[in-house]
Amino acid sequence: MQAIKQLPFSNTFAAKYMFKLYSAVKKDLLILLRDKAGLAVMFAMPVLLVIVITGIQNSTFEMVNNNRVPLLLCNRDGEEGSLQLVQSLQKIGMFRITLADSSVSNEQLTKQMHQTDAVVAVVIPHGFSKVVKAKAKSVTEKALAEFGIEAQTDLEKRNDSIQQLPVTIFYNPVLEEAFRLSVQGALKSAQQFTENRQILQELYVAINHKPLPESLETEMLQNSSVAIAEIPVAKDGSSKIPNATQHNVPAWTIFAMFFIVVSLSTGIVKEKLSGSFVRLKTLPSNYWLLILAKQITYILVTMAQVVVIFSIGVWCFPALDLPKLVLPANLLSLLLVSVVCGWCAVSYGVMIGVFAKTMEQAIGFGAVSVVILAAIGGIVVPSFAMPESLKPLMLASPMHWCMEAYHTVFTGSGYLRDAMPALLPVIIIIGLMQATAALGLRKQHLI
Repeated sequence: MQAIKQLPFSNTFAAKYMFKLYSAVKKDLLILLRDKAGLAVMFAMPVLLVIVITGIQNSTFEMVNNNRVPLLLCNRDGEEGSLQLVQSLQKIGMFRITLADSSVSNEQLTKQMHQTDAVVAVVIPHGFSKVVKAKAKSVTEKALAEFGIEAQTDLEKRNDSIQQLPVTIFYNPVLEEAFRLSVQGALKSAQQFTENRQILQELYVAINHKPLPESLETEMLQNSSVAIAEIPVAKDGSSKIPNATQHNVPAWTIFAMFFIVVSLSTGIVKEKLSGSFVRLKTLPSNYWLLILAKQITYILVTMAQVVVIFSIGVWCFPALDLPKLVLPANLLSLLLVSVVCGWCAVSYGVMIGVFAKTMEQAIGFGAVSVVILAAIGGIVVPSFAMPESLKPLMLASPMHWCMEAYHTVFTGSGYLRDAMPALLPVIIIIGLMQATAALGLRKQHLI
């Protein structure tokens, strides 16, 4: 403060304006530091959220990617076809299979599911092998008849007479539909492989009158001339694979930024109710300078949130056996994206504070609206998982565009120019919220 007073141009308008701005920012920072509950909401809550949610999602990803899906298998058939199905399920590599006694009932099996923490149980019914063999023989006879090797018989009636024995899947009701469908697809793939194997054996025996050699069977069933290569490609052509940390740390940082609406809006409402706004109009100062000071103060808070939460992702996550947050190479782009996102959150808090008439309104509407914006913006639920009817609403959420900008910086080239298509809507939203706040203050005769 003394340094500002001693500047050569301290008597100029610009120097006086900067001194007033500095004093207002200092005042707001001191007020904020006294608000212990507000600081806890702005820092402790998002830190806890990012650790817990990243841990949960990472465990889910590991369960799938590391082939750790617990499956309880009850084979009530015990013959060759069912044993081949069990073998095929093991070769898929998606499941950690626990065999249950074949004599247990369905009720006992469901109890064992909860005891062993298995999310899925599969029951192979008695007579499964006979049905598979009968179907394979029917298909073989039909194929031989088409080739003219065997006389045409009433194959359609024989095929219709084959009894259908479904393989039963029991699953935990909390299991997500997409995950359940992937398990079902894996089971169908294993069952199809088993049936194809039986058909191949039947055809070989019918033509050559001897069993199919195991080496030839393996070569024929596993022969694939076309390989499938999966390569994630970012805008710059890189192949970075985002993990749970790179999704959740930026997402919950944005959530933390917007949750300052509680502290910022209540502060503005408190000043309105106490008459501070009216008294400030009598001072030789522009009220917009004080609003600017509040915004600078809370933008600094959002930057502190970024530093704290990102530091936890970089330094603490490895100690918690979670993937480390890998920062993009272009840190300047990351800083600029963070500043714009922080300013958007601050603008939202100012707008809520201007229109709220009581502190209860500011807290209630501010907190609930932030949760709703997070839900439709892809913070709580990924945007690709949202129903089509809600996707237009997603475009109205500033959190969605902030998240898109962070995603571009983290998984794309990292350059600001690539993030501009997402940042431009954020800047437009900032302008709209600032203009709305100004109109609200003018309507209330506060400026």
